[in-house]
Amino acid sequence: MLLLHGGTIRTLDAARPAAAALLLDGDRIAAVLDDPADAPRGAERFDLAGGCALPGFTDAHVHFPSWALSRRELALLGAQALAAAVARVAAAAPAGGWIRGRGWRDELWPDGERPHRSALDAVARDVPVALRAHDSHSLWLNSAALARAGGDLETPGGVVERDPDGEPTGILREEAAWRFEARFAPGRAEALDAMRAAMPAVAAAGVVAVHDKDGGKGAPELFAAAQLPLRVWQSVPADAASFEGGDYVKAFMDGTLGSRTARLLDGTGVQITSAEALEGLIRRAAEHGLPLAVHAIGDRANRDALDAFAATREAWRGLRPRIEHAQCVHPDDVPRFAELGVAASVQFTHATSDRDVAERLWADRIDHAYPYRSLLDAGAVVAGGSDAPIEPLDPLAGLRAAVLRTLDERPAWRPEQALPLDAALAAFTTAPAWLEGAEDRRGRLAPGLAADVTVLDRDPAADLPGARVAATMLAGEWLAP
Repeated sequence: MLLLHGGTIRTLDAARPAAAALLLDGDRIAAVLDDPADAPRGAERFDLAGGCALPGFTDAHVHFPSWALSRRELALLGAQALAAAVARVAAAAPAGGWIRGRGWRDELWPDGERPHRSALDAVARDVPVALRAHDSHSLWLNSAALARAGGDLETPGGVVERDPDGEPTGILREEAAWRFEARFAPGRAEALDAMRAAMPAVAAAGVVAVHDKDGGKGAPELFAAAQLPLRVWQSVPADAASFEGGDYVKAFMDGTLGSRTARLLDGTGVQITSAEALEGLIRRAAEHGLPLAVHAIGDRANRDALDAFAATREAWRGLRPRIEHAQCVHPDDVPRFAELGVAASVQFTHATSDRDVAERLWADRIDHAYPYRSLLDAGAVVAGGSDAPIEPLDPLAGLRAAVLRTLDERPAWRPEQALPLDAALAAFTTAPAWLEGAEDRRGRLAPGLAADVTVLDRDPAADLPGARVAATMLAGEWLAP
């Protein structure tokens, strides 16, 4: 047996929220103690050194294979102008015959500057270049990369931007971007190597479980081959011929804020799936006993998704569906999440990283953007994720964004939407376990549940900004340090 003591134990268990010690027996929690002296004689001891033990973190929205591969790609985040982004491309060395990168945000570049194939051609004419936008819903290609497609760029639900002569500018959005990426993606061996190499970073973040969103990119097969020390709740795409290997089904209603493709009540944006089509997808998933998770960013997309869940409620009852992101929700629709039993699977760091763009592009609806506290107060289940590689795979950053509503020196942004610490912690522990139907197996520190533990170097209630992960345990085995 192993006794964790010498610090704070936050169990996230309503029946016993705090304790003085935690007793583990193999891969299970044996007891939660008010006094370490009550532990059996001979139990091995682990001194928390004033730190805090929590249930192991779950990232409820991560594109895991994509995130692992992105750690080896050219980083464009922080390039504040077209010239700065191009300069990084010019200095990059090709890998596997391509220059791949991610993170550009033209919405933050000076007015009038837009990505175009010609800018990349000037520094990389012969090597194909494929650069994902920060939100992963747009792709910037040079002429050599476009040539690989042989003119086959168009696809339903996609946008191919063209110049006045009808030539592609090098910008593909939504389904067009994803289809191109899928055709020219890194190979299986490269993806497996990247996933295995990324595991120390996962453990260092305190993460023991993920809800993966890369089901359409072969993730089930990759996870099966990689055999990682990680619990995985796996998505499969809604258009898959078979849902085999999946724990839930993933669909898309619209695009994103940064790509200007979020579907809004003013009629703008890109519709990927209509409310009527989503009804059919929900029913098909339910026939297989699977809940459906649907990406919805804009207020129209969220309303349509809620309408579809309302129309199919009898079909999916008990399956715990979710709306991913819920970034812009009309006040009339906020209470519908709880009324219907649809969870809000959100990424708190999107609010802190998108604040400037949201103020500019959603100025007329900013009062109902990123409404996390409103959803919580209305009774919705709120689960937390990162959307890595779009944001860092880092639950502590998510906790700070949820509670503090800022991750830099600026004051809190729309602080009325901040969450209490206990609700933010639940978003990364109990809520994801509930979505899996695993609330009686993990997500809390309680007798009989899995010995999944994240240890912080201090109590986040005393110092959330300064807290760091000190150790991570999965099923009774230490993963980090």
